[in-house]
Amino acid sequence: MDFRHLGRSGLIVSRIAYGNWLTHDASRGEDTERACVRAALDAGITTFDTADVYADTRAEESLGRALKGVRREGLEIFTKVFAPTGPGRNDLGLSRKHVRESIDNSLRRLGTDHVDLYQAHRFDPSTPLEETMEAFADVVHAGKAHYIGVSEWTADQIRRGAALARELRIPLISSQPQYSALWRVPEAEVIPACQELGIGQIVWSPLAQGVLTGKYEPGGQWPAGSRATSENDGSELLGGWLKDDVLRRVAGLRPVADGLGLTLAQLALAWVLARPGVVTAVIGASRPEQITDNARAADVTLDEETVARIDAALAPVATTDPAETAKSSPGSPDWRLA
Repeated sequence: MDFRHLGRSGLIVSRIAYGNWLTHDASRGEDTERACVRAALDAGITTFDTADVYADTRAEESLGRALKGVRREGLEIFTKVFAPTGPGRNDLGLSRKHVRESIDNSLRRLGTDHVDLYQAHRFDPSTPLEETMEAFADVVHAGKAHYIGVSEWTADQIRRGAALARELRIPLISSQPQYSALWRVPEAEVIPACQELGIGQIVWSPLAQGVLTGKYEPGGQWPAGSRATSENDGSELLGGWLKDDVLRRVAGLRPVADGLGLTLAQLALAWVLARPGVVTAVIGASRPEQITDNARAADVTLDEETVARIDAALAPVATTDPAETAKSSPGSPDWRLA
């Protein structure tokens, strides 16, 4: 496993992070969840990413139990706040009330007294940004989080947040956008802004919800038990990618992967880890062996010719418009207040 500093900070993270958005829900079973976490640890992964909303708060609890007994100082635990976690009007967003209540609830579920990174899961247009950043400052100053980050914020929102963070003397060190060879939305604006500000990228869905693994083939016959045949939280993100043209282009990269002794998933992960500004890629799994295999991508370096071949194959069908920031894909959940 390779490791890097996250942004312009002293925090060192594994280049592959384990995320439990879709892994730790009631359908998997605790034994599978624990096995996936153990596989991550065995692969050298020390960075674990979750959120209060995942699996209706169950994901944090499950991760906390799976990591119990592991030396806390050897882990980097990240979580997020913003999405609704209850029925009340103040049970979502980035108000001072919700942020301060949510961090305490997350720490209780995770079974720890602090997280290493506390992230704003989305931008909250209904709360003054000054209030949000002051609430995050309260969290940091109370010792409940070492650093703060954002997820799916636009370049302008990141610049404004970073300016306030500097005034408040709190470390905003990361941005977590969706980013893959099929979703290149952050490249035009978000990543350049973050590079100027010393903010590192923690990328989610680097395998485009599994499409870049090659398991979906043209023709519309999806594997039983795959995300395309399920009704879980991630299934709606697949929509635009399950098209024959996209799937044929992904399949066309198999000889490239084979020539390097890689799986398509490892090739896609190595591609995103080679992109400017990217520090770590968050992966999930339904089976522990997926973690073991995909974690090997952290040690792969692609040459320029290979990167060019991947770009030539997938760029024509990739989404690049920066206006798509925070939309993720058609049909993705909108957590903003109506």
